[in-house]
Amino acid sequence: MAVRNSTGISSCSPLAALLTLILAFALDAGACHAATPNTHGTISLEFIRTSCKKAKYPSLCFNSLAAYAPTIQTSPIQLAEASLSVSLSYARDTSTMMTRLSKGKGMSSSEAEAMSDCTESLGDSVDELKQSLKAMGHLGGKNIKLRVNDIQTWVSSALTDENTCMDGFASNGMKTGERNNIRSRIVKVAQLTSNALSIISGLAAIESYSP
Repeated sequence: MAVRNSTGISSCSPLAALLTLILAFALDAGACHAATPNTHGTISLEFIRTSCKKAKYPSLCFNSLAAYAPTIQTSPIQLAEASLSVSLSYARDTSTMMTRLSKGKGMSSSEAEAMSDCTESLGDSVDELKQSLKAMGHLGGKNIKLRVNDIQTWVSSALTDENTCMDGFASNGMKTGERNNIRSRIVKVAQLTSNALSIISGLAAIESYSP
C-alpha cells in the first residue's frame, strides 16, 4: 500500500519522486554555495603578490598595494596607477615634513644646507611623479609603448632626485638619531618609486589598452 505524506501525496507517486529530487538538488546547491568562498579578492591579492615578485622590494610592494586590491583586480594598468599613487603620496608627505623641519631653529649651516637641498630634490620628485600619474590617465590606444617610455623617464628622474636627497644625509653634522629618522623616510620613498618603476616597465609588453 502506498504511504501518503503530510501533503497527501503518495511517496511512490512520480510527483513525490520529482519533489524529492528538486529538494535534494536545492539543498545540495545551497551547501555548495556556502562551502565556496568569494575568491575574487583572493585572486586580486595573488595577482598583486605575483606582480610584486618582479619588484626590487617585493614585501614593501605587496604591503603597500594590498589595500587597493578591489580597484586593481587583475589589471596591470590599475596596478601601475596604484603604485604611482602610493609613491606620490609618501613623497608628498615626506616633502611636507622636510619643509617643516627646514624652518626649525638651531640647525648648523651644514644641516640647513642638507635640508634645503633635500627639500628641493623631493619637490622635483613630487612634480615628476604627478606628471607620470597624469600620463597614466592617457594611456589608451593601440600602441602604448611610447607613452610608457615617457612615464618611465619621469619616474626614473623622480628616483634619481630621491637618491640625491638621500645621499645628502649620508654624512653631515646632523645628530645621528634625527638624520636616521629623516633618511629612513627618504629611503622608503625611493623604494616605493623603484617598485613603481619595475611595475611600469612591465607595461611595455602591452600592445593596446582600452580604459
